[in-house]
Amino acid sequence: MSTSELPVAEGPSRTTAHESAFHHVTGRARYIDDVPPRPGEVHIATAPAAIAAGRVLSMNLDAVRRAPGVRAVVTHADVPGTLDVGPVFGGDPLLCDGEVLFRGQPLFAVAADSFRAARRALALADIEYEPADPILDPVAAHEADHHALPPRDFLLDDAATALADVDTRTLELAIAGQEHFYLEGQIALAWPTEEGIHVMTSSQHPGDVQRLVARVLDLPDASVVAETRRMGGGFGGKESQAAPLACLAALVARTLDRPARYRMARSEDFAQTGKRHGFVHRVRYATDPAGALLGVEAELIGDCGCSADLSEGVIDRALFHADNAYFLRHARLTGVPARTHKVSSTAFRGFGGPQGALMIEAVMDDAALHTGRDPLDVRLENLYGVHGTETPYGQHVEDDLGPRLIRALERRSGYRARRRALLEGAQSDDRTLRGIALTPVKFGISFTTTHLNQAGALVHIYTDGSVRIAHGGTEMGQGLYTKVRGVVADFFGLPPSQVTCSSTRTDKIANSTPTAASAGADLNGMAALDACARIRDGLATWAAERWSIDPDALHFEDSQVVVGRERFTFVDFVKQAWLARIPLWSSGFYATPDIHFDKATRKGHPFHYYAWGAAVSEVSVNARTGEYRLERVDILHDVGRSLNAAIDIGQIEGAFVQGLGWLTTEELAWDDSGRLASSGPQTYKIPTAADVPEAFTVELFDEPNRVGALLRSKAVGEPPLLLAMSVVSALRAAIAQAGPRHHVPRLDLPATPERVYFALEAARSAREA
Repeated sequence: MSTSELPVAEGPSRTTAHESAFHHVTGRARYIDDVPPRPGEVHIATAPAAIAAGRVLSMNLDAVRRAPGVRAVVTHADVPGTLDVGPVFGGDPLLCDGEVLFRGQPLFAVAADSFRAARRALALADIEYEPADPILDPVAAHEADHHALPPRDFLLDDAATALADVDTRTLELAIAGQEHFYLEGQIALAWPTEEGIHVMTSSQHPGDVQRLVARVLDLPDASVVAETRRMGGGFGGKESQAAPLACLAALVARTLDRPARYRMARSEDFAQTGKRHGFVHRVRYATDPAGALLGVEAELIGDCGCSADLSEGVIDRALFHADNAYFLRHARLTGVPARTHKVSSTAFRGFGGPQGALMIEAVMDDAALHTGRDPLDVRLENLYGVHGTETPYGQHVEDDLGPRLIRALERRSGYRARRRALLEGAQSDDRTLRGIALTPVKFGISFTTTHLNQAGALVHIYTDGSVRIAHGGTEMGQGLYTKVRGVVADFFGLPPSQVTCSSTRTDKIANSTPTAASAGADLNGMAALDACARIRDGLATWAAERWSIDPDALHFEDSQVVVGRERFTFVDFVKQAWLARIPLWSSGFYATPDIHFDKATRKGHPFHYYAWGAAVSEVSVNARTGEYRLERVDILHDVGRSLNAAIDIGQIEGAFVQGLGWLTTEELAWDDSGRLASSGPQTYKIPTAADVPEAFTVELFDEPNRVGALLRSKAVGEPPLLLAMSVVSALRAAIAQAGPRHHVPRLDLPATPERVYFALEAARSAREA
């Protein structure tokens, strides 16, 4: 069955509970560390490098080997296969082989009878270093030509010529990274099998874990089984970063011929695993008097950390989303992958898109304050469709859904009246500054690496009428299993309770792509539908012969099968089919159609569709201290025809709050030696319930997807994180009231109270000058 023939009819908007909800709230949901110890199991700990740059001159590990409970000490020399576990380009050794790339890099591993014994043994090592001066600033790295990958450009017409004879403005914006802070830390459990090795991994990409474990152990891929039942959060941090733990656990298990568990303590997780890429944006732009963009030149400098990891895709997606919802007219966007002596930056929800969009939203705020116009009017003036539709990467944005959604939220939230009231109130209260902003989101859905847009699935119907699905997507709490289960249940006219999802395993679905890019439901749901359609086609062909009907006269509804004028219970029908030796299972496959991108020309059609959204945020700022409060949030978000409204709304709320934390409270800090100072919840502040306003409204924009996506739905995982940009714009609007007319305050991110205070001081100084 071709992908163009897959069913795309509108389906019901389910609000069924998450498939693991009961197990979550009762504590019965089993994560890897809940798996009981296996006989002979050992625990692993790794020794972190005490410098950020330089070399290891020597390691005396004799005392470590003699420590109580120690069963093995493993160094890079003990790896039988490939040492490098980089997901794409390499540069990520499993254990240090001499050159130190970042402070905290694993030097060697200890396997012991207990986690405590393994950690105690690490301290007995005698290690001699030759330190070097680390590069920790991405701008300094760029200026020193210290790059993880070559810089790359997106071009739209001739920005240099467009900006040559007009007045231009410049701005710079620094955006910090973000710690994933998943509830379940990084962990893996491995044990030897007759065929090779079995790994339970808390990973968004079991296929990559299988491949890398096989390379490290010098085994065929088929000798390795990687399995993921669920993760306690991932957010991108378990796309590539889970593989080294699985590789070390497998290496120890293979070396000792016994099970091995590698569980990172939270402080180790902070120090040894990647973060969201920090960025520094340098922008030059021009507008006409109404604020319409005439051209933009921007340099987006990404902090890749010590290796390329997934930075090519992250930098590219920052460029893909540097326009957000706006036609740039003339643009030159340059992505710079700077290499620093920090832990390698990696995937994080949005995958560079939020960092890119923040650049153009800063331009919108800057242009509005400079022209004196309402920032919303400047944004509306620049939306795609007003002056043009072509993106810097060649895809056209001709959908009018975004502008209609923004206008709808403007009306529903009462934005205009509220802004007037805030501006009038500012004249009578100099102690509290208030700001409000409405910002849009346009987010492209698909992997921009085209070959990743594929998925497989298996669907089995048993003779008692129950159904089991296996697919390549992973469940990290986002509800993927629930959505796919609902899609299959709807197809066969069954209640969701009659359908079960299996653990994601590489021996069930081979060569799976990561659960990322917000494409999990789109890809795996369509693959499952393809399998269902193949089963139906076989049943319909048999039924047409058995009951002399047209094959199209067979359909499923309310746990029954309608066969022409006959009607059977689903259970009775599948039993008859089994007795007639008709297959009740099938594989399915899906490849996203009509997408392509040429990396040489930097042009193409990389996205299957766009998801839209908009948020209005209102803040109050203490003019004296810089402390502030988010008073109200109104969100209208586009998920197409929702597959599960309750899950979608939960995803939008959670994404907004996670974005709020990144942009306001979550501050990563390294000291001059390259040590991560914010290494736990006591020094790294994620948002709490107290940071969420009581007035927090989320509505779904109820309009089916226009393209043939899964039941006319749209992805919801990553796009709503960008809604939190409205908080930053509201803070800028509030701070601007402390300065002279047309003054544009610089506000680097996260916008902590300290940064807000110094921005207020700069605004007051400008007023007095």
